[in-house]
Amino acid sequence: MGTFVFKAIDLAGQQARGEVEAESKQSVADQLKQKGLIVVDIAEKSAASKDIELPWANRIKIDDLSIMTRQLATMVSSGMTILRALYVLEAQTENEKLAEQLVAVRKDVEAGLPLSDALGRHRKSFTPLYIAMVRAGETGGMLEESLLRIADQLEKEESLRRQVKSAMAYPIVILTFAMIVMIGMVAFIVPVFAGVFEEIGGDAKMPAMTRFVMAISELVTGKWYLLIGGSVAFVLGFAKLKKTPKGRALWQRFLLRIPFKIGDIFHKVALARWSRTFSALMGAGVPLLQAIDITSQTAGNVVIEEAMANVTTSVKAGGTIAEPLMDCAVFPSMVGHMVKVGEETGALTTMLSKIGDFYEDQVDASVRALTSILEPVMIVFVGGIVGFIVISMYLPLFSIYDTIK
Repeated sequence: MGTFVFKAIDLAGQQARGEVEAESKQSVADQLKQKGLIVVDIAEKSAASKDIELPWANRIKIDDLSIMTRQLATMVSSGMTILRALYVLEAQTENEKLAEQLVAVRKDVEAGLPLSDALGRHRKSFTPLYIAMVRAGETGGMLEESLLRIADQLEKEESLRRQVKSAMAYPIVILTFAMIVMIGMVAFIVPVFAGVFEEIGGDAKMPAMTRFVMAISELVTGKWYLLIGGSVAFVLGFAKLKKTPKGRALWQRFLLRIPFKIGDIFHKVALARWSRTFSALMGAGVPLLQAIDITSQTAGNVVIEEAMANVTTSVKAGGTIAEPLMDCAVFPSMVGHMVKVGEETGALTTMLSKIGDFYEDQVDASVRALTSILEPVMIVFVGGIVGFIVISMYLPLFSIYDTIK
């Protein structure tokens, strides 16, 4: 028994490709003919893919998933069966990783599983939000609408991600440039001054600033391996710490407290994601407690997760959603009052969507404000580093000049 990759054409002329487990190529051809497909090519998977795969080289991007979801919604609305739609998506999806996942999902659907259960077997590619909304669409007979809601949600999430990246790009570039300038100066310029200072009597008479910069220079030029090893150990340790529940909680709480309005942006992004996700799940008909649980999992911040745990307790006890939100500092009073009005009027989904729109606009405005604030701050920062090194090198020269004079 082996795995074979095939290319075929159906009776309508649509291309199809995928993987089949069979004993031989002839067995694969027989299976395809029984399904009404015309075989174009069959090859063993082991012979077809021997390339080295890097984990980040072919990941499933949100944009690819969003496009695939919209295409699936379009095909479902046209009356095409789920199985045939999956065959078409396999053939035209350019992302190889996503195509592989679609092949696996299609095989599960062929085996008799509902689409939501088939997606549930691949949770690394399809989030609990995605699976729950598909299941709700299947149960309520409105799969097309649920798929469109999922695509909208994915696009909004990607838009937020891009806004945060644009806000962080400028300070990261400036800090990197500052580090390169500092390393260049202490590695190449400071040693020249150090040689001059040694000729005029060592570092006994040097100011503390000069001794400090020269110590850094000796570390960079003579013990660079310690810096590289320490940096790698720090990055790996930080990454490992973030994977632990306690480390993740500490990091996410820290993000909300970063100065220069950066923490404020992370706060608004978390609120926008929370409200948009909650609205999408409620609009798709997902049961309330399940919607709260999924929203908690996908909020992206432990503070909001804790608040949603209190919401779950309140709802199970017959209380409201708004009351625990009003008691939590992470939610502004406006959010609690809008949710309360939504509960009272039966328009909770609409209110949550409006909250999402508001905070997405706030994120956009905050990103523009942050850029204008950080530009002079970063210029002063880089100038301060260069100025500190230059002054520390010239102070001994001034002392020598005063002595000679």
